[in-house]
Amino acid sequence: MAASLRSFCNTVLKQTTRQISSTCVTCAGNKWRLEHGLARSGSEYGPLTDLPDWSHADGRPAPPLKGQIRRQIQREEFAKRAVYLNGEMDEGMDQWQKRKNKERQKEEHLRSLMLKPKGNLLLKNKK
Repeated sequence: MAASLRSFCNTVLKQTTRQISSTCVTCAGNKWRLEHGLARSGSEYGPLTDLPDWSHADGRPAPPLKGQIRRQIQREEFAKRAVYLNGEMDEGMDQWQKRKNKERQKEEHLRSLMLKPKGNLLLKNKK
């Protein structure tokens, strides 16, 4: 009995071996979609994911599905984050410009305080 069970397990294990692949997984049409400015896969955005699946017979729209609500919230959060980061970037650029202007003004002030050439050196510099 034990021998037959052992041989049965061996045959099952030989038939159900897993093959491991180290190559990256690519979706069909991924390159074409990206070249044409579309999503990486057909289920990220577009009419198949954004529009409702059905509507009432009298023309009323169907209530949004959970996935549609989730994607809408994600998009709103992404837009808020983009606006926030854009504002931070603008503020940083303004501070950088102010710092550069202060440095330039400081250099001009130091130049104005420097001793001026006199006598023959002044005449040479004017020519």
